[in-house]
Amino acid sequence: MTDNQRDGGAGLSPIEDVIADAAAGKLFILVDDEDRENEGDLCVIGEWADAAAINFMAKHGRGLICLALTRARTEALGLSLMERRNENRHQTAFTVSIEAREGVTTGISAGDRAHTVRTAINPQCTAKDITTPGHIFPLVARDGGTLVRAGHTEAVVDIARAAGQVAPSGVICEIMKDDGEMARLPDLIGFAVEHGLKIGSIADLIAYRRSSETLVQRAVETVMTGRIGGEWRLMIFENTISGVEHVALIKGDISTPEPVLVRMHSLDMMTDVLGEISERRSGRELETAMQTIADKERGIVVLLRESTNTSLSETISAAINGTPVHDTASGLREYGVGAQILHELGVRRMVLLSDRPANVISLDGYDLEIVDWRRLNGEPAATAE
Repeated sequence: MTDNQRDGGAGLSPIEDVIADAAAGKLFILVDDEDRENEGDLCVIGEWADAAAINFMAKHGRGLICLALTRARTEALGLSLMERRNENRHQTAFTVSIEAREGVTTGISAGDRAHTVRTAINPQCTAKDITTPGHIFPLVARDGGTLVRAGHTEAVVDIARAAGQVAPSGVICEIMKDDGEMARLPDLIGFAVEHGLKIGSIADLIAYRRSSETLVQRAVETVMTGRIGGEWRLMIFENTISGVEHVALIKGDISTPEPVLVRMHSLDMMTDVLGEISERRSGRELETAMQTIADKERGIVVLLRESTNTSLSETISAAINGTPVHDTASGLREYGVGAQILHELGVRRMVLLSDRPANVISLDGYDLEIVDWRRLNGEPAATAE
C-alpha cells in the first residue's frame, strides 16, 4: 500500500481506485479530506456525463450541476467569467452559463444538459456552437490543478486527466440531504454505500500527484538584512506552471522537529508597500508577522504573488468602499503553491500566524500539519481579542 492509499477505514477509497472507476464511466464522490464536517460533490468525467448521469445528479445530488473545464477550453469557447472580481468565498471561477446552440429544446432536461456538456467538451466545437445564458454552469480549473488550488473543480479535472482523458473535464454536483441541508461525511458514506459509489479525497489526490510532480522550483537563495527583524535567508521559488515567482523569508534553524511559526501572506503592493488603505486590511500585517517571527528567532514568511484579474484601481476602490477583495491569507484553499514551498523547505508541523482562523483545505496531502494558530502578534488565539 502506497502512502497515498487508504485502507477504507475512514469510508474513503484509495485514490487509484477512484481513478479506475472514473475511467470506467462510473460516478464518484469527492471530499476535501477525512474531516467529518466536509461536504461532498458527485462527480463524473465529462465524456461519461450522459442523460442518466445528469438525471442521477439532479435526483440524488440535488445541488447545482456544473461543468469543470480547463482554462484553455473555456478560452476556446470564448467564455467570460461571471464576475471579473470574484467575491465568492471559495474563489470558485464561474463563467457565464451555457447551452448548446443546436439539439436542445428547453435546455433543462437531463438529455438537453448532457448534450450541452458533450458540445462544450467536444474539441471540434467552438464558441459558435454554444449560446448564453443556459442551464449548464462552467467552472474554470486553475492551471496546475490541485497542486495549485485544492478545489473540487481542479480535482475532477485532475482525475479525468489521470484516467487518460486528453481533454480533461468533469461534471460535479453538491450532495444535499432530504431536508435540504448539505450532506456531511457520515451522510456521504451512507450515500456511497447505498448507491455503490467510491469516495475519494482531494488530500489523497494531492499526495498522489505530489509523489511524481512538483510545481515549484528554487530559483535564487541569498541572505538579506531586512528593515524588520534583521538578517533573513531569502529564497525565490518559481511556479513552473504560471512562471510567477514567490518569496520565502526564513529566520533561524527550521530543520529541528519542533513546529515552525509560519505566516502565509498574499503580497499586496498597495497595502504592504504603500500602507493602510482601509480598516479592512492594514499594511502593517506583514510587518507585524515579520516582527513576531524575528522575536521568536525562528519561523518562515511565505509571500505569495499569484496572478490576479483584479486591477489596482479595483483593489483601491474595493478598499475605499469596504467590499471584499480576494485575499489569499483568508482563502487557504488557494495555498497549494505555498504548501509546496513549505514542504520543499522541510516543514512538516507548523503554527500558523493569522488573525483570521480558517479551515485549511487538504494540507495533509502535502504531509503538512497545523498544530496551532496564533494572532499576528504571536498571542494565543484562544486568549487574544
